[in-house]
Amino acid sequence: QVQLVESGGGLVQAGGSLRVSCAASGRTSGSYAMGWFRQAPGQEREFVAAITRSGGSTFYADSVQGRFTISKNNAKNTGYLQMNSLKPEDTAVYYCAAVFYAGTSIMVLGKVAGYAYWGQGTQVTVSS
Repeated sequence: QVQLVESGGGLVQAGGSLRVSCAASGRTSGSYAMGWFRQAPGQEREFVAAITRSGGSTFYADSVQGRFTISKNNAKNTGYLQMNSLKPEDTAVYYCAAVFYAGTSIMVLGKVAGYAYWGQGTQVTVSS
């Protein structure tokens, strides 16, 4: 079992930066891949970024490529999503997710259904 708790959301002006964190408990972060998703009001949850179990590969949605960076610190059992050059359209609840998956397929890591464990979400609001 893995429990995930996000933190670090908040209100920021367009062009600013935020870093959201995902603290994992249970099994070590080194044993699972991690993803970040977001959901705006009235919209479906969408993929943002993912990192493989080893941390050797990362994937990003086109909308955040070049602005967001996903990482994880296995020693601290924590994952991160650094968000730069934020835009109002980035406003959403951000969720981290984890799965015991050793592969590198975006067909798994890029899908909501690919993950077994989810955090409760943290609100990110970008004002114009």
